[in-house]
Amino acid sequence: MTTQSTPETPRTPETPGASGTVAAQPAPTPKAGPGAAPEDPYALHPSDALDPPTGFRGTVRRLGPGMVLSAAVVGSGELITTTALGAKAGFVLLWLVVISALVKVWVQIELARWTILTGRTALSGYAQVGPRFGGRGRPGAGVGWINVLWILMDFAKMLQRGGLIGGTAAACSILLPLGGPALGTTSLTVWTVIVVAVVIAMMYSGRYSAVEKSAFVAVVLFTLITVGLALGLPWTDFSYGGAELASGLTFAIPAGTVGFAIAMFGITGVGADEMTTYTYWCLEKGYARWTGPDDGTEERARRAEGWIRVMRIDALVSWAVCTLCTLAFYVIGAAVLHPQGLVPQGNEMITTLSRIYTDTLGPWAHYFFLAGAIAVLGSTLVGSTASVPRLWTNTLGLLGLLDWTDVRARTRMIRILTVALPPLWASFYLFIQSPVLMVQIGGVAGGIFLLAVVIAVWNLRAADVDARFKRSKGLNAALVASSTAIGALGVYSVLEVFGLGLG
Repeated sequence: MTTQSTPETPRTPETPGASGTVAAQPAPTPKAGPGAAPEDPYALHPSDALDPPTGFRGTVRRLGPGMVLSAAVVGSGELITTTALGAKAGFVLLWLVVISALVKVWVQIELARWTILTGRTALSGYAQVGPRFGGRGRPGAGVGWINVLWILMDFAKMLQRGGLIGGTAAACSILLPLGGPALGTTSLTVWTVIVVAVVIAMMYSGRYSAVEKSAFVAVVLFTLITVGLALGLPWTDFSYGGAELASGLTFAIPAGTVGFAIAMFGITGVGADEMTTYTYWCLEKGYARWTGPDDGTEERARRAEGWIRVMRIDALVSWAVCTLCTLAFYVIGAAVLHPQGLVPQGNEMITTLSRIYTDTLGPWAHYFFLAGAIAVLGSTLVGSTASVPRLWTNTLGLLGLLDWTDVRARTRMIRILTVALPPLWASFYLFIQSPVLMVQIGGVAGGIFLLAVVIAVWNLRAADVDARFKRSKGLNAALVASSTAIGALGVYSVLEVFGLGLG
């Protein structure tokens, strides 16, 4: 049980630089009571320590970061890329969908475990892999080669987020056309502006609780809609059975689908950027704060084991949701669109995808699909708008351009980027106007960055994770298998992207 600190107790300022590491244990901060949120969700203080739940109800109450992750994951990758891959290849690449969804979660869990034990963000951990440079002389600041690779990846991901905005705007435009020649603009442009304004308004406060609540509602909606449709297909004109599913487990990649396959592996399931972002949500939820600073005591080690267990359940629940939705989207594309030769592309993507519903449920389902598409794409856009400003703010801190430990400076920069980034993403869409291509480019970049995340995880595990927390043979085997699969497919992706494939 945590004790409340007295009002006279001063707080010792944090000594670390922009990396977010905690070099010394500060004195407790005055708070309203045990477990109450401190001023800085990224700082560790002894007074925040809280015993982990042991029962089912208590554990469920402490879940949450995984729902935010699910909302961010199940969107552009599943609705656009996965469905398009099923439409193009049929059931034959079902095995890749299963592997893509299955293998990544164990790397995610390992990275989050490191965060709980150290109280540090993933980007600060990436900076300690390899030589550091930059930082403008700030203590603890500086970036490594993985941080540079993340920056490059995120520029490619801006196209993907532009595709998200475009897809959402297209669905809204079909549902309710606005603008026109009289206003000197198109309905798509008007809706793009509206979508950007709405998502900025929703995420401007930057509060984790607002992000988590929005994500939970979106996850429940799109899971029920998507999985329900996939399970209902056998009773329609586009039925499938065991023979079709078995044909998708042959480990073959048909000619002409490599680009889609690479993008799908990079973007479906938990991608490299979602693994990175998950550490921030774990910190803001409180898993590391409730564990407390590492004082070397047995009590702290037991708390760490308990909160790591909660995080692992949270991650696996998120994994189950993502896997179900990914498989559902792929099966729908393979069963409904592939036999008709329909592949979503360009600004006709939404219209083509709507055939999934109208061809199975009737014309009335067109509006049902549009509402679902807005929920799915919008949830991912909300997740990106909440997370990317945090990652860029942390990166600016690592570069020495601001003090990440200064709560006011950090909050101000997150809000500035929350306002500035979505219009930038939207401008890419208005210029390119090809959501499928834009999402694919982001997916390929994410697939390549996965290799760097695996390298970082193994380095951080060796440097900072005590042997006590690495005793599970099952989890160790899962991590090895996950890393091997990501490495093999990542290398294959790089060879294909640079034209060095073996045929």
